[in-house]
Order: sequence, then structure tokens, then C-alpha cells
Amino acid sequence: MNRPVVVGVDGSPTSLAAAEQAAHAAVLRSAPLHLVHGYLHPLGYGVPLNPYDLGVPAPSEEAQGMLERTAAELTDRWTGLAVQVRQVAGGPGATLVEESRRADLVVVGSRGLGGFAGLLLGSVGAQVAAHAHCPVLVVRPEAQPIAMDGPVLVGVDGSPAAGVAADQAAAEAVRRGVPLVLVHVGPAPQDREVPDEVAEADAAYQAHAVRLLAEASAAVRADHPDVVLREHPVRAVGVAQGLIEASGTASVLVVGTRGRGGFTGMLLGSVSQAVVQHAHCPVLVAHPYR
Repeated sequence: MNRPVVVGVDGSPTSLAAAEQAAHAAVLRSAPLHLVHGYLHPLGYGVPLNPYDLGVPAPSEEAQGMLERTAAELTDRWTGLAVQVRQVAGGPGATLVEESRRADLVVVGSRGLGGFAGLLLGSVGAQVAAHAHCPVLVVRPEAQPIAMDGPVLVGVDGSPAAGVAADQAAAEAVRRGVPLVLVHVGPAPQDREVPDEVAEADAAYQAHAVRLLAEASAAVRADHPDVVLREHPVRAVGVAQGLIEASGTASVLVVGTRGRGGFTGMLLGSVSQAVVQHAHCPVLVAHPYR
């Protein structure tokens, strides 16, 4: 089954930047690209006097024109790219989560709010990143350059979620023809009055990081023998901060999800949320296919 790459497009600059990255991802996968626009009834969520008068909302000619123009521009730039466009009645977030059931990858744009807070994710992107049934690529605004030839980074901590992330990161690195860097973030060195305590703590961390990275490397190489692999232990105030700082030279940063169970589906943990919000490159949220 040749699953498509799906991207949500609404005509905004961030969604068009996402469409460009989605086209690249589709070409790398030899997969079709689906441009999807989720739309609501013009009356929104208000309750009409007679609910049966509301009916199913009709697609917009303006949105259809926007989708077709975007598709034409992408096929001009990406040789061999097959593009389909579609409008779907429903909220954009719920639409993309549903589309993810049949997709190889879903791509969403982030929302830049400026200031020292850096990149912040809009409600649609956050919904899709948390609840999708396949991996989700969150793309930064086009105004902020992406290092296309940079390595793929993935954070590893020995957890099952990090294992899924490392596997998908390795596949992405092989597709892009770039190295995969396994990053383990340990605690920043603490100021201690006794030098021996400092040396002991540093030695314990180094031993732990070496063992964890070696185990992660062995697991990745078993399934992806062609990947060019590097190991990178980092010391930082927090795991999220270490990954964000390391993302500055990357083409993609891959993070895992945290399962909560029940009908709420997959939810992002605090580290993944922070990374998606503030990373300096696109972030791949590594959902297992469901």
C-alpha cells in the first residue's frame, strides 16, 4: 500500500511552507502528495433554529482555486510529484487526524508569534501532533531557513517511545542521505565544594551515557545497516533545552510521544511539547502507525 503524504493547506504562509516540505517528503518516499483543506459551515458552530436546515456544508470555490494553484506550483518545482487536492467538511485538526489513518506522513505548519518565546504551535498543529495515527512533521515558517543538508537528530533515553523515534529517524536519515545523530541529554554539571564529588558524578554520567547510546546505536544498526550514525552526549539544564540547542544545525529533529491510553489517544509529553514549540528546525513527531 503506497500511503500518501498528507498536508493541511489553508493558503497561509505557514501552510504553504508546510506544503513545500510535504512535497519534498513525498518525493523522498516516492509517494503521492495530498493537499487537504478542512472547512466548516459559514455559520460555524452556532446552533440554528432548525438544525436540519444546516445540512452538509459545501466546498468553497476560493479554497479549491487555492489548492489547485498550490498543486500546480509544487508539480512545477518537484519533478515526478503526483498531487491530489481535496476539501473535507470538518474542522482542520480533526480532518487531518482522520486523514492520518491512511497516510505515511502528515505535515502541518507551525505558527510564529515572534518575541523571545520563539516558535509556538497553533491549535490545529498541536491537535494533529498529539493525536495522529502516523508520524507528523511540524514545519517552521518559510522565513526561517531550513538546513536541508543537515543531519537528522533524535533524542534517546532508553524508553520504548524513544526507540520508535530512533527507528523512524534512521529511516528519515537514509531517505535524505544525511547522518543520524543520537542525542542523549544529561543533567548540567552541578557546582560542588568537594572536587571528588564532581569527578564521581561526571564519571557516572559518562558511563551511563556511553552505555545508553551504545544500546540505541546497536538497535538502529540492526534495522538500518546503511545509516551513517553518530553519538552525541549533551549536558543541559533540561532535556528539552539540550535538544533545542542541538537542533540549530539539523534538517529534522525527531521526538517520541507518550501514550495515555483510552480514547484520548497519543499525547505529547512535556519534553516533546517544548521541542515542537521551540526547535530551530522541523520536528518529526514519531507516532507508531496505527
